Amino acid sequence: MSTQTKQRVAAIQMVSTRDIEANLREAEHLLAEAARQGAKVAVLPENFAVLSTADMIDCGRTEAGEKPVIREFLSAQARKLGIWIVGGSLPLAQRPDGTEIGDRVRATCLVYDDQGQEVGRYDKIHLFDAKVDDAHGQYRESDTFEPGEQVMTVDTPVGKLGMAICYDLRFPELFRLLREQGADWVCLPSAFTWQTGDAHWHALIRARAIENQVWVVAPGQGGQNSERRRTYGHTLICDPWGKIIAEREEDGPGVITAELDLERLKQVRANMPVWEHRRLV
Repeated sequence: MSTQTKQRVAAIQMVSTRDIEANLREAEHLLAEAARQGAKVAVLPENFAVLSTADMIDCGRTEAGEKPVIREFLSAQARKLGIWIVGGSLPLAQRPDGTEIGDRVRATCLVYDDQGQEVGRYDKIHLFDAKVDDAHGQYRESDTFEPGEQVMTVDTPVGKLGMAICYDLRFPELFRLLREQGADWVCLPSAFTWQTGDAHWHALIRARAIENQVWVVAPGQGGQNSERRRTYGHTLICDPWGKIIAEREEDGPGVITAELDLERLKQVRANMPVWEHRRLV
């Protein structure tokens, strides 16, 4: 796929709930705004269409069936707006090989081209099982989700995209493998808790960008999603030198954009060729 050296990408922040219809209406509005701002690719946050553990399995079965709601929405919006869409994450009760998952679902990020064709899929590899000092207390994604196992990159109009989701950020070996597969930029749709985000979000994103010399586009959930769940937000775009180019600092839904400059990427890698300097591989 041919790419220009500079293309605009949008990262979309949401405050999703368990109301799928309302979430999709909000996503439709924000995607249209991203297109209006000239984005060639728009990236949605984790769980953009439904943020409710209790609803994940039923929703995932619907999305694996003959009349998927969220997948059809993403395809239709990409086609209507003429942009590529990285669909955050949605529950899907089907593995990439087509086999059904009986008791859990996958946290799946789907990529649609500007014709509405599904051209990429990544299933979240690292699942968030942790205790957090918030109203929710303990998170156990593995009770609901089955982990993925495939490292995924996709060719886009903005260069090669490496795919990761939220908790994957804490595992630098995944980002190493994405760089080895030729990633120019990495998406990180997220729903970080407020406590973990306030402590680690910026530091980890900048570290992954710097050590792998990639752009990072990180849209997040940002606000009070439910009575017990508050997400950190701070949707941002970080360049391969670790500089934050754009950030939404306030809670609530919104769109940020930035031009991903592939020439700058090449320059950073040429000036400091850390990839060639590695000894422990």
